[in-house]
Amino acid sequence: MQQQHRQPELVEGSLPVFVFPTELVFYADDQTSHKQVLTLYNPYEFALKFKVLCTAPNKYTVVDATGAVKPQCCVDIVIRHRDVRACHYGVYDKFRLQVSEQSQRKALGRKEVTATLRASATLEPPSPRAQDEERRIKEQFADSEFFEQTAFQPESRPVAGGPSVLTVLLGLVCMAALMLPTLGEQESSVPVYLHLSVNKKLVAAYVLGLLTMVILRT
Repeated sequence: MQQQHRQPELVEGSLPVFVFPTELVFYADDQTSHKQVLTLYNPYEFALKFKVLCTAPNKYTVVDATGAVKPQCCVDIVIRHRDVRACHYGVYDKFRLQVSEQSQRKALGRKEVTATLRASATLEPPSPRAQDEERRIKEQFADSEFFEQTAFQPESRPVAGGPSVLTVLLGLVCMAALMLPTLGEQESSVPVYLHLSVNKKLVAAYVLGLLTMVILRT
């Protein structure tokens, strides 16, 4: 009898996570650098779902902060810096990508990516002492508190919609009023109480004209 091969149960936090790059650098004077892309790879035989956390979620916009990656596929995660100010130069933030299986809630693995904003890419490279300081700052972030990214919502733009239902109904009523016989007509099969005076028909024609202008503007 053929035995079924069962996937070994993974321990929480033990699954290696493959992300590139491992550091994001934004430059204030280079607007093209304000948008960065993280690529999450899934080399495994099972699908993964992911979540992006951040130590400073208000400074960044993450498109698709949660999602899924099919087996042996990858997904691009777009990160935009939306608070480019001088007071943030040199400040290190961190993103954490947590992955888990589709059917589980516990995080099987995580990977952290540092992010920093610099004034310009044309400045001289940091000295060895500055690099040591950067390394020390990054180590201090080892136990940072991470927060969930708010769902990305595209900018709302006014959409030119058609006329409202009320406008259409009012227009139909005015057209029906103009088609009714005028008060005083003798040869008509329409009941007398539906005969309209000339003044009422003029009002209906005026309202219909206004509605037509409104509809043309929408």
